[in-house]
Amino acid sequence: MNDLISTEKELEKVVLVAVRTPDVSEREVNEYLDELAFLAETAGAVPVRRFIQSLPIHDNRYYVGSGKLEEIIAYVKVHEDVSAIIFDDELTPSQLKNLEAAFQRRILDRTNLILDIFAKRARTAHAKTQVELAQYQYLLPRLTRMWTHLERQRGGIGMRGPGEKEIETDRRIIRDKIARLKTELQKIDRQKATQRKNRGKLVRVALVGYTNVGKSTLMNALAKSDVFAENKLFATLDTTVRKVVVGNLPFLLADTVGFIRKLPHHLVESFKSTLDEVREADILLHVVDISHPGFEQQIEVVNQTLHEIDEREKPMIMVFNKVDAFTYTKKEDDDLTPATRENYSLDDMKKSWMAKASKSIFISAREKTNFEEFRELLYREVVKIHVTRFPFNDFLYPDIEVGE
Repeated sequence: MNDLISTEKELEKVVLVAVRTPDVSEREVNEYLDELAFLAETAGAVPVRRFIQSLPIHDNRYYVGSGKLEEIIAYVKVHEDVSAIIFDDELTPSQLKNLEAAFQRRILDRTNLILDIFAKRARTAHAKTQVELAQYQYLLPRLTRMWTHLERQRGGIGMRGPGEKEIETDRRIIRDKIARLKTELQKIDRQKATQRKNRGKLVRVALVGYTNVGKSTLMNALAKSDVFAENKLFATLDTTVRKVVVGNLPFLLADTVGFIRKLPHHLVESFKSTLDEVREADILLHVVDISHPGFEQQIEVVNQTLHEIDEREKPMIMVFNKVDAFTYTKKEDDDLTPATRENYSLDDMKKSWMAKASKSIFISAREKTNFEEFRELLYREVVKIHVTRFPFNDFLYPDIEVGE
């Protein structure tokens, strides 16, 4: 309720900073900052200014060059209500220390911000333990931060750490806590593995995709359940598994945590048991937000993360979601300039190499657009695996060939 009635005046004001290296285009760096802004808003802050600097490599001392550093410092001095500066890459401990000394403000990086959102979103004991472990692993090399104690008493984004009290700076204590949390997670992992074994031979389908592409909405539409869905990043942390029946065919459907660019390694390791649902799935539903201007890059991020999780090839259906939100600018016939992504219509998208190179479907999970066709495609893919496990039930689907 408090979140619903909060006003902009109660939200923190923050500044966003990014470095554009030669391998990143101007459009990409702006997309990264758009995402960083969305992350900040999800965490409960209002981005008021962006700073971008082009450099061959990130500055070892301050991430940005001295000129840009002075420019940001001057802005922050004038705008005293800015409480934090957020950087789009993970900062080294020395960069963090130098920046805090230069700004006399709280300094966050993308990793810290994502961890903060995870801490806010964690609901179950399992998710909370995973987030706490990742936070301590992030904190360990950064124990000398000069603002840690003061800011933990004051609160604010980036400060939802493991416990609200002052964190001990004794490395041995932190390592002991990490060891304890790892032991707890190993116990939970064994329990989860037992649960998965007890599900029997039912075909397993996992929803995967970038964060905020509509996986939970699709889960609710398929399973007629009430999984939490919201237009914010990382609305879902805990894996939800539901038994679904399409036509006459039962299978298990899992909703998993969304991926994101520069996903912190600590989180990938901590959420191993959650990602096991992806490893053990028979079929992957890769959900894509077709209305997002950078959806191609999001597909690449997800595919790369999936490869890191599990190198085995699995049947995959590309589910291009949110066709109801898709917009484009029609190119005039007399316009001789090459067509861009913004000029592609939905029909163009359906004819693209991306759609033709895989099993794909274009839908709106929210509006149920093309939903029956999607259910039929999913049914046919599940049947191919189901008949190999329950061969004596093939009279239920006489029109489906196993080798199809």
